[in-house]
Amino acid sequence: MIIGVVRESSPGETRVSATPTTVKQLRQLGYDVVIEPGAGDRADFPDQGFVDADATIGDAWTADVVFAINAPTDDELDRLKPGATLIALLQPMLKPDVADVLARRPITAMSMDAVPRISRAQSLDVLSSMANIAGYRAVIEAAHEFGRFFTGQVTAAGKVPPAKVLVVGAGVAGLAAIGSAGALGAIVRATDPRPEVADQVASLGGEYVSVSDEVEVSATGYAKEMGEDYKAREAQLYAEQCRDVDIIITTALIPGRPAPRIITGEMVASMKPGSVIVDMAAANGGNVAGTVAGQKIRTSNDVTIIGYTDLAGRLAAQASQLYGTNLVNLMKLMTPDKDGQLKLDFDDVVQRSMTVVREGEKTWPPPPVAVSAAPAAAPATTVDKALGEPGKDVKKHMSASRRYGIVATVGVLLFGVTALSPPPLIGHLVVFALAIVIGYYVIGHVHHALHTPLMSVTNAISGIIVVGALLQVGHDNLGITIVAALAILLASINVFGGFAVTRRMLAMFRRS
Repeated sequence: MIIGVVRESSPGETRVSATPTTVKQLRQLGYDVVIEPGAGDRADFPDQGFVDADATIGDAWTADVVFAINAPTDDELDRLKPGATLIALLQPMLKPDVADVLARRPITAMSMDAVPRISRAQSLDVLSSMANIAGYRAVIEAAHEFGRFFTGQVTAAGKVPPAKVLVVGAGVAGLAAIGSAGALGAIVRATDPRPEVADQVASLGGEYVSVSDEVEVSATGYAKEMGEDYKAREAQLYAEQCRDVDIIITTALIPGRPAPRIITGEMVASMKPGSVIVDMAAANGGNVAGTVAGQKIRTSNDVTIIGYTDLAGRLAAQASQLYGTNLVNLMKLMTPDKDGQLKLDFDDVVQRSMTVVREGEKTWPPPPVAVSAAPAAAPATTVDKALGEPGKDVKKHMSASRRYGIVATVGVLLFGVTALSPPPLIGHLVVFALAIVIGYYVIGHVHHALHTPLMSVTNAISGIIVVGALLQVGHDNLGITIVAALAILLASINVFGGFAVTRRMLAMFRRS
């Protein structure tokens, strides 16, 4: 089968749905690839690069499978041949009539923005790929417009305070913005109705600002729209933050619905002159009052509101590569035999959820997919050993009487060995027994993160054992010689094994 990669006709669209790298991967799956002339020019992928990747330049709309970024126009849809498969960002949740338009033609259409939020489909999740790039670019746009240091500076001429950044929403885009702003040295705060993201925010150097500890997560993995009481507390929090911060980046979206209004006109008016707002939800109506999709505006109090809808496209090469990789992963799923033949499996929840039209028949909306984004930890329960449920393994803890019995037995054996030992050996046995006790309590209380430094200490101890055992080899007593030889063997295994493990661990951090 032939895959066609079209040139995007949408104004301002710089991305392309394949790159020379992904073309090679598609060829390995058995497909032929046709690139429309100039399809990758705006992303700095010239036609010759595709030719070098074993693709051909020609009419991509007549291919068996057509890759695109945005939904095609009616004229472009008319160029599709009967039975073709169209794969693009069709946005059927925001544009309900798109399914009816596609169903008028004998084609199959799959929407990349309808990938279910399940672990198995993460490699196909275009929304996450693009959101990651857009979150980074939002910080860059804000820093450029802000025109001042993000990080604090202490110089002979005076002190420059760091910028304060508020990120609304800690999803993929929000986390990317938090990490980027923190890397530039800003003081970063983040809000999100899901309290479980607090650890993720903290791991990126941000401060999680909680509105409420109560939240419900929808079946899609996103936070649900909250009640009036929550919204009142949220408004109060944002009003306080707007008066304090320099930059606000909003990322709040509700799937299939207009973006919620979070920052009001009064909040914008309370911000300091020179502040910047980047509304990443501008394409869906915006989170900020006054946002104009695709434009940058300046308010009467000198606050800049950026409503760019092409943030990912402003890094066209990387965005095209990630989008193309998402498509390759989809083709791997739909080409199990790697024979260049596309197979649509409606029993697969991922493929079923993405399919808007199948051979001219409307299949949208798909059946709901239950998703648990962050299941709460089950409360610990105590199970009586005698009343354990059948079929379940219950870990049995050693009773105190049995533990004391084992210790007593070992003690009797040690005293027995001591009684039969010559006087010079008794002192060594006492030291040996004390070493066991001390070693047990010392090593047993070492945190697992320190095991590697501890390994170097044990290597040093093993080295001493090797030296001591070498001095005993060749002793007149055959028993001492045998024990010394065993000590050399075991200690050497510990030393060389420790170095081998450490070498392997260090190799994990080296660049290939």
